[in-house]
Amino acid sequence: MKKLFYILSAFILAASCNVLDFDESSSQYSRDDMYKTYSNIQKMLTNIYGYMPNKDIADVSSALRDCGSDDAEYADPDASVQRFTNGNWTPIQTVDDKWSLYYGIRSANEFLTHWQPDENGVLQATFDLSMYQYESKYSKWWEHLNLYPYQAKVLRAYFFFELARRYGDIAMPLTMLTAEEANAIKKTPFDEVIDFIVKECDEAAAFLPNTYVGMLDDEIGRVTKGFALAVKTKALLYAASPLHNPSGDKAKWQKAAAAAKEIIDLNYYVLDPAEKANNYLSREVIMAIARSESQSFERYNFPVRFTEGERTSMAGTYPSQQLVDAFQTLGGYDITLGANGWQTTDPAFDVTKPYEGRDPRFARAILANGMAFKGSTIETFVGGKDYSATRNELGTVTGYYLRRYIQESTSFTPENTLSNKHQWIVYRYAEALLSYAEALNEYLDSPSATDGTFTLSALDALNQVRANAGMPDVTASTKAAFRDAIRREWRVEFAFEDHRFWDIRRWNIAQNVMGQLDGVEIVKNGATLTYSRKAVENRTWSEKMNLYPIPQAETFNNANLTQNTGW
Repeated sequence: MKKLFYILSAFILAASCNVLDFDESSSQYSRDDMYKTYSNIQKMLTNIYGYMPNKDIADVSSALRDCGSDDAEYADPDASVQRFTNGNWTPIQTVDDKWSLYYGIRSANEFLTHWQPDENGVLQATFDLSMYQYESKYSKWWEHLNLYPYQAKVLRAYFFFELARRYGDIAMPLTMLTAEEANAIKKTPFDEVIDFIVKECDEAAAFLPNTYVGMLDDEIGRVTKGFALAVKTKALLYAASPLHNPSGDKAKWQKAAAAAKEIIDLNYYVLDPAEKANNYLSREVIMAIARSESQSFERYNFPVRFTEGERTSMAGTYPSQQLVDAFQTLGGYDITLGANGWQTTDPAFDVTKPYEGRDPRFARAILANGMAFKGSTIETFVGGKDYSATRNELGTVTGYYLRRYIQESTSFTPENTLSNKHQWIVYRYAEALLSYAEALNEYLDSPSATDGTFTLSALDALNQVRANAGMPDVTASTKAAFRDAIRREWRVEFAFEDHRFWDIRRWNIAQNVMGQLDGVEIVKNGATLTYSRKAVENRTWSEKMNLYPIPQAETFNNANLTQNTGW
C-alpha cells in the first residue's frame, strides 16, 4: 500500500457493519482473527477512514452543499439539495443527514477496544504479534501500529463534529452498543461534545507525527498532528460562533484562537499561491479526501458542449451573482452588479471587462463569460455557445459555471476519453489563519490588538491569506469592520470548499442572505456587452434550519433523541 490516499475510495464501498473481510454474521473470520496480522489491523483502521464524508450531497456527484447557501444554485429543481431552500426539508424528507457516521463511530469504538491505557495513560495493544518478530518489517509495523489508536480517536472526534454541526446536541456512544442500548442512548449537550472532541484531539496530537513520509510505505492521507489540531480548532470555532455562543462569551473565542495558534506554531504548513484543489501534495493541505478516477463531476459541471452528449439531464452547480459580487477588484475595491450595471470606485477597473482585473481567486472558483476553457472561450451571453434560456437546455441557470475542483483535462471525446482523480480539501492552513483572525478579533475586540500570548494580530493573520492570493491588505480598524472583512475572506478564499453553507449558520446570518438568489444576463450588441442582474430563485428560510432535523425513523427507534426545535 504505497499510497493510502488513493485506496480510501475502495474501502468506502466496503464500509458497513460487516467490516471488510470480517463478517459478524458468519464464522469465516472472528473478531480476534482481524487482530492477528498487521495487514488485517491495517484494513480495520482503513475501514474507519472510509466513513469520512465527501463534499457532495445530492443525487449525482455534482451538487455541492453550496447550492443550499447563497453561493450557488443547482440546475435540477427536483434534486434533494433543493430541500435546503424550498421548504420541503422535514424529518421525513431529510437530506445530507450523515447518520451513517454512527457506523464509522461504531467501527472506531470497536477498533479502540484493542488498545488499553497503561499506568501512564499511554495506549497499549491487547493483541500479540510476536510470532512475526523475525519479519524484516516487524519494527516498522509497530511504528505504525502505535499510532493507529490515535488516528482512530481523531477520526471518531471528526465524525462527532460532523454530526454536532448538523444537529447540535447528539448521541455520543463511546463503546460498542447493543441494539437495546443504541435505542435508549441520550443526547449529549453540544458544548460537552466539543469538550470531548478537544480532549481526544489533544491526546492524539501529542503522539501523532506531522507526516508519514519517511515511515513504512510513505503513506499519504492519514491523520496527522496537524489534522488533530485542525479538528480541535474547527470544533472550538463553531462553539464560539453566535449560533452556539449567543451571549458572546469571550472565553470561547480565546480557546478557538489558541487552538488555531497551535497549528500556526507548528511551523510545518505554509500558504501556497498555487491552486490547492486536487493538489494533495501542496504544503498548505492538512487533510484531503481522495476519490478514484471519474468523469462524473465534470459530466455534470462542464459547460454542456464539452460533454459530447454525455449529460442528458438537468444538473450542475452554478455560482450566484451574490458570490461573484464578493470578489473584489485586484486593487481591493468592492464591485457589484446593480441596476445600472457594474459599480465600483476603483479608478483602474474597466467595467466593460468585469471578469478581468478581479481577485485572482475568482478565476479559480468560477467560469464566466469570456474566460478561456479547454481551448475555447466561454460564451454565456444571450445566444452564446454556453447560454441557456431555461433549465431544460442543460446549461447554466445563473450565467456562471463552476471552476473549483474541475479537472479541465477530463475528456468526453469518443475514443479519446480521459478521467481524473479528485482530491477534496477537508482542511488547509489558510483555514487556521482565518480561524485565528476571526476568533482573536472577537476576543480582543480589535483587529490590530495583541497580547503576551497572541503576538500575531488578527489583521496580520488575515492579510497573510490575502497576500498569498495577490490581494492588497485589509485596513479595517474596528471590530465590526474587521468582522465584515473576515466573513468576506472566508467566502472568497474557500468558495466551493464546503464553508459557506455552514458559515451562514454558525454566524446566524442566514435569515439575512437566504432570500432571492440572483444571476446575470448578458446581451451582446456587436462588440458591446450589456450586463444586468436577474432573479433566479426565491428561497425559503426559517430559523430552525440552522440545525438539521433528526430523521424521524431515528426518533421512533429512540425516544431519547428528542427532535430539534421547530422540526
